[in-house]
Amino acid sequence: MNGQDSGQCRRPADRKRPGDRKRPGDRKQTGDRRKIECYNEAVKTEALRGGAFRAAAERKGYIMDIRFNLFPGGRDKALTMSYDDGRTADRRLVEIFNANGIRGTFHLNSEKLDTPDYISAREVKALYQGHEIAAHTCTHPFLGQLPERMQLQEILGDRERLEELAGYPVTGMSWPYGSFSDDVIRMARACGIVYSRTVHSTGGFDIPADFMRWDPTAHHGEDLDRLWERFQDAHRNDMRLFYIWGHSYEFDLDHSWERMEAFCEKAGGHADVWYATNGEIKAYLDALHSLAVGARMDMIHNGSAVDVWVSVEGKPVRIGAGELWKREGSE
Repeated sequence: MNGQDSGQCRRPADRKRPGDRKRPGDRKQTGDRRKIECYNEAVKTEALRGGAFRAAAERKGYIMDIRFNLFPGGRDKALTMSYDDGRTADRRLVEIFNANGIRGTFHLNSEKLDTPDYISAREVKALYQGHEIAAHTCTHPFLGQLPERMQLQEILGDRERLEELAGYPVTGMSWPYGSFSDDVIRMARACGIVYSRTVHSTGGFDIPADFMRWDPTAHHGEDLDRLWERFQDAHRNDMRLFYIWGHSYEFDLDHSWERMEAFCEKAGGHADVWYATNGEIKAYLDALHSLAVGARMDMIHNGSAVDVWVSVEGKPVRIGAGELWKREGSE
């Protein structure tokens, strides 16, 4: 090429083999298809060409690095809490969360409200203001052991009653006793549930692959201080989600209120951490993953009702609800 860039992608000429012939379905490659092939071949040789392809691609309007790895505000870390049953100890736990700017989801058994050691129905809306109310079935059965008709009654009945109390759609859940199956998940989805937490702790901070099998990071009885240090020290280019679960009455049983208070004081108030409910995290990630990206990766459309943040060439970019973002200089 004598040091000149023809602007075309070159490759060895195709060799015909004996018996080769055109088939009825063969078509001439389109210009767009050819561009994709050039792009892929150039990417393979990027290391050998010392970034020459990157410069050429940028001149043509391509963006080389878009990552869907940021929470609201351009943060890469989030903390959420998840507590089951709706016990009276939730009152003290909510006070601790509110004092430290921490938010969580409270999964309630609607038919246990107004019974001993459970909160009253009339206090549900005010008590959990600023947090999320989610389902936990009406009576806390082993769902995997119930016939379908009773599964339906437990899940849908709980949603209906809690929505009356909360005043908004209840679409989250946690599995009582951690009991579920593929059939139970199908039933929960049919009842309008979009996520449900398990009781299996991972010890990690990954985004769940399946929100109907949402594994938390840890139960509050585990070493939260050690996990928090790992959470803060993990320098990666992806999202980190610290998810804690439990039952508030357990703090009375094992006399651990002071330890929880100390952890929330340590974990709250960090500018680089998003404090959110389970449902907010699910809704945000749905919006983030529904973004429409242009073929040249020089424009992104956010068709959702949620503002989202992405990384473009290592820098945070906010794309408002319903907005179209374009790279500066693109037509």
